[in-house]
Amino acid sequence: MLRVFWASCALAAVAVADGFTFTIASPVAAQDFAVKSAAFVFRTEGCAEPAKAQVSGTAEGLVGGARRSLRLKIAASSKPGIYAVFETWPTEGSWVVNLKGTCASAVAGAIVPVGLHGFVRESSRFFPRPATDAEIEASLKAFNEGGKK
Repeated sequence: MLRVFWASCALAAVAVADGFTFTIASPVAAQDFAVKSAAFVFRTEGCAEPAKAQVSGTAEGLVGGARRSLRLKIAASSKPGIYAVFETWPTEGSWVVNLKGTCASAVAGAIVPVGLHGFVRESSRFFPRPATDAEIEASLKAFNEGGKK
């Protein structure tokens, strides 16, 4: 069941078909009770040693017209290469999660919008590098203007 779910989520990470990238899913996909209350989970793809991948993230927000940035704690699940992002950002405003990762010399990035009803898969963007400030700004602006809270 887990493989089928992750396989269907793999379409969300088409940016780097054969390289290092991320796949996002709801917390239930991790099949790990410790991460069930996460905002979402992600899995590293294309990493020969998933347990050795290095990942980090920030919540990037627009609150009352002012930009905010909060460092996130990314929690490893009990399964190698699967990580949880817990909601530690305020409920007001518009927010996107900026993920960065490395596996050996490979690099990946993602921007995942999050709203009142969770992460927004169809608006998420995946990169073969960390997202640029301009890409984060554009995603945050589009999410804010789109009213997808």
